[in-house]
Amino acid sequence: MSAARPPSPSIAPATLASAPLPPRVRRILQRLLEYITPDFITSLNAMLGEFDHMLFKQTELARTSQRQAEQFANLRTFQRNRGELVPHFLMALQAELANLRQRPAPPSEDGPAPVEFRTLTLVEDAVMDQQIVLREIARRHEYRSTNPMLLLGQRFGVLAGTPAFEPEQLPVGPQALCRLLRDAGATLDLDLESQLLLYRAFDQKVMHNYSEWLQALNQFLSDEGVLPGLVYMPRRARLPPAAPGTRKPPMPGAADGVRPLTSWHGQAAPSWHTVEELRDGGAGTGGGAGAAPEAGTAGTAGPGGMAALAGLGNAPAAGGGEQGSFSALQQLLSAGRAAAVMQHAGASAAAAAGAGPAGSTAGAADAGQSSQPGGHPGQSGGAAGAAGANAAAPAPRKLMATPEVLDTLRSLQQVVAREPGRARRRVQDLQQAMLEKIRAEHGPQAALASADSDTFELLGLLYDQIEREVKQDAPAADLLVDLQVPVVQAALRDRDFFLRAQHPARELLNTVAESGATWLADDEVDPQLVGKLHEAVEQVVNEYDGDESVFEKANQNVDHHLQAAARKAELAERRQVEAARGKDRLILAKQRAADTIETALRDHKPQKFVLALLNQAWADVLTLTLLRNGDTSNEWAEHLQTTLQIAAATTASDPAPNPELAAKVEKALAQVGYHEDEAAAIARRLSSAESDDETTSRTELTARLKARARLGEQAAETRKKRTEPRTPREQQCYDYLRTLPFGTWFEFTKNQQGDVQRQRLSWYSPVTGNALFVNQRGQRVGEHSLDHIAHLMAKGQAQVVTTDKGRLIDRAWNATLKALRGLAGGRDDIAGAQA
Repeated sequence: MSAARPPSPSIAPATLASAPLPPRVRRILQRLLEYITPDFITSLNAMLGEFDHMLFKQTELARTSQRQAEQFANLRTFQRNRGELVPHFLMALQAELANLRQRPAPPSEDGPAPVEFRTLTLVEDAVMDQQIVLREIARRHEYRSTNPMLLLGQRFGVLAGTPAFEPEQLPVGPQALCRLLRDAGATLDLDLESQLLLYRAFDQKVMHNYSEWLQALNQFLSDEGVLPGLVYMPRRARLPPAAPGTRKPPMPGAADGVRPLTSWHGQAAPSWHTVEELRDGGAGTGGGAGAAPEAGTAGTAGPGGMAALAGLGNAPAAGGGEQGSFSALQQLLSAGRAAAVMQHAGASAAAAAGAGPAGSTAGAADAGQSSQPGGHPGQSGGAAGAAGANAAAPAPRKLMATPEVLDTLRSLQQVVAREPGRARRRVQDLQQAMLEKIRAEHGPQAALASADSDTFELLGLLYDQIEREVKQDAPAADLLVDLQVPVVQAALRDRDFFLRAQHPARELLNTVAESGATWLADDEVDPQLVGKLHEAVEQVVNEYDGDESVFEKANQNVDHHLQAAARKAELAERRQVEAARGKDRLILAKQRAADTIETALRDHKPQKFVLALLNQAWADVLTLTLLRNGDTSNEWAEHLQTTLQIAAATTASDPAPNPELAAKVEKALAQVGYHEDEAAAIARRLSSAESDDETTSRTELTARLKARARLGEQAAETRKKRTEPRTPREQQCYDYLRTLPFGTWFEFTKNQQGDVQRQRLSWYSPVTGNALFVNQRGQRVGEHSLDHIAHLMAKGQAQVVTTDKGRLIDRAWNATLKALRGLAGGRDDIAGAQA
């Protein structure tokens, strides 16, 4: 971390409205500030709450009364000034953005400035400690967020009209945020130890998902038109084709032929890297790119084609880039077909090795037939041509235009509708039904063009991957079938369907699929959401005719319901958290009451029956007093004194009753719900050392107490204490769990088949270790101890769900591409992923 930036001059603008910025830059920065302000307000308030808890806990653990008094003073000062931190932080953040074009110049590379000894000064230890802690926080997050910070530096450089920003110059970089926290934290007027504690709370609550937050900022600026589509992608350097038998020289300045670079998709790129380099399908590599492979060719996807597939489904397409990327997909499909033909031909030849020439000819014929996926001829490549070399020349095919294919699909919408009792239709079945209808109308030689045929095949592979993550008995499975015709039409009309992650058809397809995901439990299905999805799918099926706005309207209707459902889930989860916190406070109060009674009886040995009355009846009194009034109230102090009097009265040598003490005990027991007779009998036992009671016998009183429900009895039962020490792996998982923020999703394995169920960690107690889990609807689905969860994680039966998994549709598309690449490379482990 470099030295802190010098303070801005006094004339520097403090607000964006007064900053000398171009109108468009000011507008973008203003929108950016409005976008990030709610995030900072939420996270900073969470940080202040966590810091308050830390201070209070540190006060309780103070070793001396003097230190405890100092901590209480810090706590009161913080509670008085805590409202100042967030406004100061946000004002300073706005000033950072307003001074975007007045940032200091980067240090010169001519060499370090000569040391002048007259500039040496003494630095206080407090300043050094703060700088060390903040430098460590910033350094760690810079290391974890290298890629998004690189992209954000490029975009802020564009806004500032200068070269790309370094991490220490970013207004929202880790160093800048730590500096803003240090300046804003001065308003709290805390001592050094408390300031360091504040920095730790800042690291836990504000910076815990900093890398994902930077990605969101990059996406926001991209949507605002600041270097849209900018990505960071390591790419293998291209080498010129070499003659056979010669060794290609390495590229100058390249390490093992690999160099990282930043590229633009959908706009003009710098001279050192262009969109065409990523999308030409292998030009310049010797693999042969050119146009998309037509029917009857079986090329292989070279390095250029693989590079073009690296960002498919995520990069926005514009202009002619769409055709280039779809050509790379066609090339990969063609390579996969060729590999499948070779595998099948090899297997047939091996099976017919002892059958003579006739068997060899039959194996070759089988190899040619197997290379026609989806029932459309002409896709077999060279192997099929060799297999049919001795056959009669086939009649020329009649390729159908895409509009004719779309018309046929529309006519099939009602014919191929789902019928009860029949197996669900697949995309391949839809393609076969359409081919049969086309050939019935246009002759047996009618066939699909290669682009349309490849579109069907890609959609078939994508649907197969989606169905793996959707429960077969869920309503979403039938809705996905109903969406096949509109989705196929959308993909045939616009190949951008495969390239744009936010395509309206993909959005609706993802929403429907996620409503029936395998990780959802049966009680998580929202009947109202299912009804909305039925309406949306029916609207698309009836109205879609090439207009994307139909998908957009359907998505909007579903989104409105999802937003309302999210608000309901948030309220339900909040109620569950409050109930869990109340139960946790009850457990702590019961433990405090038990410890108080044990301390009071340390020097006394009452009878067992009296001890049972204290641990049950009087413990309820102390517990309820703690919950209602707290341990600083006069009521609690009075009951503490009464507890000491009970301990002395029940062990005194004089068995005479104490009427005043008995009245106190009876009144306190009546407040927790004890009947008048029971309270009087218990009070007499606890106010004297007598062994017999003429009014109520021990047996009768014991029976009444056993039949009575105790205060917080259910909460005590749910608390599980660990009896065995943690293994090293369990301890590692336990420490990791205590660093996770509330809202983290977990996947729990629920059976031996490996089926998982997702649950959200809504809250956990750092004192008792009890953790509350809810589902997507905010309903309580479980309450476990952190020890139990750590045990499950160590056994591989529980894991944290990371954001890398993304949406279901994106995972399915990435799995499709992975299967295609594996097939093109001749790997057998992905053979089952083909359509």
